[in-house]
Amino acid sequence: MNANHKHRTTEIALTVTKEDGTPLANQEVELAQTNHKFLFGCTGFSTIPLANHELEGEEKAHAELHAHKLMELCNFITLPFYWGRFEAERGRPDTKRILKTAEYFVNHGCRVKGHPLCWHTVTADWLMEMSNKEIIQTQVARIQREVTDFAGLIDTWDVINEVVIMPIFDKYDNGITRIAKEMGRTGIIRTMFEAARSSSPNATLLLNDFDMSKDYEDLIEACLSEGIKIDALGLQSHMHQGYWGAEKTRETLERFSRFNLPIHFTEISLVSGELMPAEIVDLNDHQVEEWPTKPEAEIRQAEEATELYQILFEHPAVEAITYWELRDGGWLNAPSGLIRKDLSNKPAYDMLLDLVKNQWWLSPTKMVTDDKGMLKLNGYLGTYSISCEDKQASFSVDTQGVSTLYIKM
Repeated sequence: MNANHKHRTTEIALTVTKEDGTPLANQEVELAQTNHKFLFGCTGFSTIPLANHELEGEEKAHAELHAHKLMELCNFITLPFYWGRFEAERGRPDTKRILKTAEYFVNHGCRVKGHPLCWHTVTADWLMEMSNKEIIQTQVARIQREVTDFAGLIDTWDVINEVVIMPIFDKYDNGITRIAKEMGRTGIIRTMFEAARSSSPNATLLLNDFDMSKDYEDLIEACLSEGIKIDALGLQSHMHQGYWGAEKTRETLERFSRFNLPIHFTEISLVSGELMPAEIVDLNDHQVEEWPTKPEAEIRQAEEATELYQILFEHPAVEAITYWELRDGGWLNAPSGLIRKDLSNKPAYDMLLDLVKNQWWLSPTKMVTDDKGMLKLNGYLGTYSISCEDKQASFSVDTQGVSTLYIKM
C-alpha cells in the first residue's frame, strides 16, 4: 500500500471461530472489501426515473447501464433538493420520488447526501409573495420537513449553499437573498444549521461554497467564533475553464484544513473538450448548443482527474470527493462527464475506477488462518466480508492503527 495512505488504512488482526467458539484453525478463507470508509461520490439525479419505475424499453436499459457504472465507481450519491424544482407548487414537494431514489441507492450500499436545503438560486418563486419574516419561517420549516422525512436514508446535507455571494446576489430578485441581506451571512447560516440540527442531531451538516477566496475563509472563521457547529466544509471545484493543477489544489487544501474540519470536495468537473473562455465570470452565462468531447481532451481530462483524486485521497482532511455528473451533456451541456453521451467510458472513468477499485480497495484475497484461527492483513478502512466454504460473515474497520476483531462463522 502507498505510504501516503497510512491514515486511510489499518492493520486488521482477525480471530475466526466456529459458533461454539472453537478456533477455525489452519483454514483457508476468502476476504473481500465490500465498501470504503472514504466517500467516492457523484450526482445521481438522472437515476430518479429509474428508481421510480418510470422507464421502459430502451430508456430503461440505458438508465440501468448508467446506474451500474455510477455505483461501480461510487459509494456516495448526491440527490437534488433545489427548492424551486422540489416544490415548484407550494405544498406539493417531490418527497415520494426522491425517497424512492434514496432508498434505491442505500439498498445498493451507497451513502446519500441531499443538496441543498437553502440556496438563493433555483429557489421557490412563490416565496416572493411573502414578507421576510414569513420567508424565514417557511425556509426553516422546509429544512425541518426534509431532514425529518429523509432521516435514515439521507443523513448528510449541504445545509446552505454559496453564502459568500448570497446577500449581494444581483442577477434577479429572490426570497433567500432578501432574508440573507436582513439576517447577515452568519445569521442565516446559524438559523439554517440550527433548524437542521434540531431535526437530526447526528446528521452530517455541510457549509458549501464555490468561492475559494479569503472571503470564504473569513466566513468560516466568523461562524466558528460565534459557536456555529459545522460538521464539514464543502469546497466546489468546477474547472470548466481549466484544471486547478497540483499547486493550487494543495494550496487550497492547506488554507481550508486549518479549521480542523473534514473537507468534502463537493462539486468537481473537468471538461474533455474546449475550455470555457476565461473571461466568463458566472459559468452559467456560457450557453452553447454544442460542446463536444474530443479524443485528445479526453486524455487530458483523465490525467487531470487522476492527479486530482490522488492529491485529495492523500490529504488527511479530505473525507469525500464528489464528481459532478457521470455523463456528458448535463449542466451547461458540457463534456464534463466521465462517460460519453452514448454511455461509453472515457479514459477518465477507466483510470479512476482502477484507482478506486484496484489500488485503493482490497480485492478478494485467499488467506489461511493459523492454529489459533488468527490472520493479519493491512486494509483500507471500510467494510469487509469473510467466507469459508458455505459460511460468510462481515465486519467493518473505521479507525486507523490496529483493529482487533473476533468473528464467529
